[in-house]
Amino acid sequence: MGCFISTPNAPGETRRKPKNVGEIAVFVPGLRIPKPVDFAEPIGDELSRRLVERLSALRTRIVVMAGQEAPMATKPRRKATQHGGSTLADLQQALEDYLPILLGLVENGNQLRDKLQFSWLNQEDDAEETTMANSWYEILSVLQMMTMLSLSQANLLLLPKTSSDGYQSKVSVECRRESIDMFLKAAGYLDFAVNNVLPQLPPEIRKNLPMDLTEGVLRAFCMQSLGQGVDVQLGMAIDSVNATVAVKRRFACELVKYWHEAQENIVNLPLANGWGDKHRLFVRWKYAEAKAAAYYLHGLILDEGKTEGCSEMAAAALRAADEFLKESKMTCESFHMTPPLSRNPPLWGTSKYLSEKIPKDISSRLPVNPGPQNYEMILQTAPALPDFQLSLKPEDFILPSVDSSWKEN
Repeated sequence: MGCFISTPNAPGETRRKPKNVGEIAVFVPGLRIPKPVDFAEPIGDELSRRLVERLSALRTRIVVMAGQEAPMATKPRRKATQHGGSTLADLQQALEDYLPILLGLVENGNQLRDKLQFSWLNQEDDAEETTMANSWYEILSVLQMMTMLSLSQANLLLLPKTSSDGYQSKVSVECRRESIDMFLKAAGYLDFAVNNVLPQLPPEIRKNLPMDLTEGVLRAFCMQSLGQGVDVQLGMAIDSVNATVAVKRRFACELVKYWHEAQENIVNLPLANGWGDKHRLFVRWKYAEAKAAAYYLHGLILDEGKTEGCSEMAAAALRAADEFLKESKMTCESFHMTPPLSRNPPLWGTSKYLSEKIPKDISSRLPVNPGPQNYEMILQTAPALPDFQLSLKPEDFILPSVDSSWKEN
């Protein structure tokens, strides 16, 4: 059934963690780093020497690359490799090369499944590292790393670049579209992991998974990925002269539902070690910002209505949007001040739109002294948001076929 070992931090020591990760558009809690595995001794003569050497070589490649990449995973400015691609893409390819041969350890009830001990350094758990003698744990860890690499690539795509005129920083339409592909890919890995890999783990193993791999955290990241994809869509609609307010409102209302689901999945989890605290704040920040967008755009549509009470409901929606915008800004500040330190990139898309439009409309459309209204009163009087079916779904993902070298073995 497999065994597990969780190694706590030694007194006075902490795992390697950056002090400052620069600009963040997408939350990525560093990378879980795999530790070396001795394949030869526990396997013995049960596999051919060639197969053992291949397993070892592919995993060692990941250990080395992940160790080099981890300190840079969230850095805003990166260099291309000698082949023209990014190191993130190289590590992603290494993981994809490893999966087919790794799957041989779990195929058809392979007796080797529980013989190898796999150890990974954690990021959102109190334990420094977690070692488990179960090959499905290794597969889950690989899929989680593939997710974080996709989110890291999305983060780099969404950091504004200085335009050709040298004055204005912006995110190109091409980068926005590529980031949506990355978000859907990340959500696909997570959706598959939750529904097809977690159930393969025995209850005692699943109960002792590190926080990074718990169902709640994986589901939260899945919803975050889809939510940020919709946020990019909303930003593109805001910039488009052809998108109606109704279309923008629909995106914003969907956004609220994605971030609500993300928050529900982690609200009771003991996230820790700095990254965990930062994760919780990031979800709160984006959830509040989504509600600010939804109420603001809903208020614009209500303000165009001709039925009795429309103007009052529009004003109530605008007040709610203003409160949520203030909340999102405060939570954003707390997020960036929580170690490891980070900072906001130049505003663009939804964030820039709300920061410009809501204060302006508050000053021009609402009375200067509306009377005493606290946060709870404003939210109680806010009109209900319309309910829309969620449009973005995780990209379909299936595990690759088992490497042919297992048949030769």
